[in-house]
Amino acid sequence: MVAPEGSGPDPSALEITLSPPERQILRRLRDRPGLTEETELPSATGLPEDVLRGALQRLRAKRLVVVEEEHRDRPELTRRGAEARARSLPERRLLAALERRGGLLPTEELVSDAGLAPEERSVAIGVLRRHGFLEEGVPFRLRADAPDPRKPLPEETALEEAADSRMGADAAVRATLLRRGLLEIVRETRRRWAASPEGAALPLGEGDRPQVGALTAALLRDGSWRTAEFRPYDVRGEVPYRSGPDDHPYARFLEEFAEILVGLGFEEADGPLIETEFWNADILYMPQEHPARSVHDVFFLRGFSGRPPEGPLLARVQAAHEGVPLPGEPEAISTGWRAPYRTEVARRPVLRSQTTAVSARFLARAPRPPFRMFSLGRVYRPDALDATHHIEFFQCEGILGGEGTSLRDLLGIFQELARALGISEVRLRPSYFPFTEPSVEGYVRHPRLGWIEVFPGGLFRPEVLRPLGIGVPVAAWGIGVTRLAMVALGLSDIRDLFSHDLGRLTARGM
Repeated sequence: MVAPEGSGPDPSALEITLSPPERQILRRLRDRPGLTEETELPSATGLPEDVLRGALQRLRAKRLVVVEEEHRDRPELTRRGAEARARSLPERRLLAALERRGGLLPTEELVSDAGLAPEERSVAIGVLRRHGFLEEGVPFRLRADAPDPRKPLPEETALEEAADSRMGADAAVRATLLRRGLLEIVRETRRRWAASPEGAALPLGEGDRPQVGALTAALLRDGSWRTAEFRPYDVRGEVPYRSGPDDHPYARFLEEFAEILVGLGFEEADGPLIETEFWNADILYMPQEHPARSVHDVFFLRGFSGRPPEGPLLARVQAAHEGVPLPGEPEAISTGWRAPYRTEVARRPVLRSQTTAVSARFLARAPRPPFRMFSLGRVYRPDALDATHHIEFFQCEGILGGEGTSLRDLLGIFQELARALGISEVRLRPSYFPFTEPSVEGYVRHPRLGWIEVFPGGLFRPEVLRPLGIGVPVAAWGIGVTRLAMVALGLSDIRDLFSHDLGRLTARGM
């Protein structure tokens, strides 16, 4: 039970005034022994729920009632979860298709036989491999020692438990379904109320004269304020207390953006702000003479030099750039850039100009597909300052890799992010980047500035993936989160995101 702090002042020594709802509730609680469920009070008092809750909190602030609270978390199916349960999970559909085909399913028949949408394929393949059903590689084959496919999958069991509001035992599977957006956790609070010793001792007269809580224009106009009885302030009542500062709206937006991606099943990664040109550009198959690597687009650092990566990775990247076979391979990936690769350029330190360097470092660790990763961090470019350009801004790098990953998966992520931010107008068009093919640019409409680019991306080229040892398609993007924040927060100048004007920050929520 949540008891009052200390014994409190003697109720006979202080005048305590009660509104009619407060008096009615207190009288009912005093008439009932023990604790009373909050859900029983609306019928017992005849008060609307909103009036009842407000009056209970005021009585609690006056130390006239005490409350016992019990919290319970329960899983609940989201709309997507209910649809997946009704239709069956993607992993179950893939498993059923494999059984129909005698344990062998070519990649191109995933959609026709298993009915899997592009965004479902990687998930289904990853789940079945994790549970020991699939052999590595393609075409997809059931393992000889696979578990019994007739038994429910752990994910199916967790969905059924959530449909019955049962928490279940497998927390790891439940966490995976939460990330996939199939489940959500709902917190229920049960409250039981009783009169405190002060509330039980407080005299409650009958037929009390109504009291006025505030001086209104109507009271002034008709003169009734002269004879009205005003409710005195209770100086013992608790007041709202705020400890510490509020988050900056831009910082809050970035946190919410990261939460959206986590909810889509992405894991977060990070990397250094100071990079070598190897990680910032070379490994992304950007030619060392590319204009974007000039002093106009990168901040160079003087006074020290970086180190090339250890092991064979440097030689493999050099071979891709020069158009010769990678060490140990019979043929070159492509003709390369037809220019010598210089290691002295690769070790030059720069302030990172794109978070794609984080993706390269992530892929260099040879993650097991399917994988989803994002990085939200600062990047630096010597741009001319204007309404949509800044020398320092946030970029969200992301990659999505697995069997069957295509440009449609990437476009679906862009649409889902825009929808989650409440942005309805999105345009997509083909584009070009040195490290992706095909490539795309996505634009959102700003009410004053018109269409601004925020969603560049594409599929990593073989010249990027093969030196890293990645054998599955990988979709990648470098979202201009700072420009998205302008649209979401209703700003027309990117420099306003770095404002220290407290008046503007508190008045506009920005």
